[in-house]
Amino acid sequence: MFDCRVHGKPVPPDVLGEFRDSTALMSDSSALQSRMAEDGYVFLRGVIGPSPIAMARHEVFCRLADVGEISEPPRDGIFTGRSERAEQDADLGKFWQSISEGPALRRVTHGQEMKYVLDTLFGEPSRGYDFIFLRPGVPGRFTFLHYDLPFFSRGTKNVVTAWTAIGDIPTTEGPLFVLENSHRFDDLIKPIQQIDYNSKESPQVQMMDDAVEFARSRSSKLLTTNFEPGDVILFGMTTMHGSFDNCSPTNRTRLSVDVRWQPASEPVDDRYFGANPAGTTGAGYGELNGAKPLTEPWHTR
Repeated sequence: MFDCRVHGKPVPPDVLGEFRDSTALMSDSSALQSRMAEDGYVFLRGVIGPSPIAMARHEVFCRLADVGEISEPPRDGIFTGRSERAEQDADLGKFWQSISEGPALRRVTHGQEMKYVLDTLFGEPSRGYDFIFLRPGVPGRFTFLHYDLPFFSRGTKNVVTAWTAIGDIPTTEGPLFVLENSHRFDDLIKPIQQIDYNSKESPQVQMMDDAVEFARSRSSKLLTTNFEPGDVILFGMTTMHGSFDNCSPTNRTRLSVDVRWQPASEPVDDRYFGANPAGTTGAGYGELNGAKPLTEPWHTR
């Protein structure tokens, strides 16, 4: 069905499943809400058009090409295996913030198409967090299973993650996956809900276990798809997810971005809003894995 690896191991077909496509429901608030409640996620094809996606991809990869991490032409996203980022810019947080606030990228993350979808899902005007998570995943990288709770729920618990493919992301290049029915794992969710939301510490909510065996232990599957440019998946704070290994044979970098959204009428978590958002720990964009040169390995959330 799909060619996927987790932590260097092939994922057996019996543990894999495909997202349920909700594209036909994109304009129906009640249907989207029902699908979110039932599945813990909503998968939508082609929310963002080809032109804005291509412009955002070019914008990001040109900046990374300038520091030697991406080869020419930048739109192909081919990792060079080297980096001059730290030599060119001593403040890696500011460097990453400048990329994350690029106008073409923000056109994708906070533009009218994305807002329409989130307005529809919430059934009222929505607001996207200013602090975003841009993720260039070079070959060898993956993300452990984790919940987004409690990182973004200090203002309101009514928060949704919007994950967008900035380019095509076949399963061989490490796309996002969701653990089926994980939004119903009360034995895991309830302890996380007790974590102090006012803390600046980043609580450990990752599942370091083997994702395949963990899925089997829960009679669950790892749900994914071959993402196309502009595809979006929305999921709640209590839906467990991760990303497969990027096994690109051509050193192609997987590019995606995730942004939290909430109803505009509800209280906000000030750490993620404003001209210079502090982020979870107070270090701003410097706390993100994206601020590290692409030559540095990481396997985290």
